[in-house]
Amino acid sequence: MQGMSSSSATKVLFELYGKEGIKGLYRGGLPLLIGGSVMRSAQFGVSAKTKELLEANKVPRYNFFNTLDSYVLLAGIAGGLGRAMVEIPTDFLKIRRQVARDLKEHISFHVIRRNFLDGSLVTFSRNTILFTSFIIYIDLSKQMCSAGLVPSFLCTSDSSGLTPFAKGAICANLAWITCWPFDVVKTQRQSGIYDTNTGSWNLLKENIKAGNMFRGLLPGLIRSSIANGTSMVVYETVHSYLSNYFKVQRKDVL
Repeated sequence: MQGMSSSSATKVLFELYGKEGIKGLYRGGLPLLIGGSVMRSAQFGVSAKTKELLEANKVPRYNFFNTLDSYVLLAGIAGGLGRAMVEIPTDFLKIRRQVARDLKEHISFHVIRRNFLDGSLVTFSRNTILFTSFIIYIDLSKQMCSAGLVPSFLCTSDSSGLTPFAKGAICANLAWITCWPFDVVKTQRQSGIYDTNTGSWNLLKENIKAGNMFRGLLPGLIRSSIANGTSMVVYETVHSYLSNYFKVQRKDVL
């Protein structure tokens, strides 16, 4: 929807289902399946390693406004950049398949070689904002849970933070809202529908002028709630199990 010049989410859904059925709703899913696990491993792994290195090298630590930990901020930025390295090529393929008018249309190697870096700069920017804000919101949620500012049914039994599903869904949604205008531009740059000579900054200004900064936000948040909520449950379960099994201390920033 972000890569199209018009049409509502409902219209896109019914048109796609009418032409291609259930299969059409999963168009472009293979690149996401291949890159998704690596992408998330990169963001969590890089952020955890960055925090570990900061602590090991005793880099000065600051607490901005008595709320924002500089280690959390730097770890989030590093994790976002790590995610972008994987996401740029896989998202290019995913988006090109999703916006293709002809189902039988194939992406040639020439197009991939020439265009797969389209939108790479805005992807780095979007991911830096996305994962950094995600980590910050998780850190803030821990402080709010400890202070009793969050309903108990959303918190863990010891009130040290949100439950895994709530943490994944709520913090990810807040992060997506924070960076959504950049995600719209990223999708437009990678779709191939817009003039490749039009830069990301000009697209952003055009979206602001047209009121499209948050185009496709509602479907995005619904997807994010389900995907990130369930992913965080699996992540926490597997991470805790493996940490206990191998008797190692958790070093992630979540």
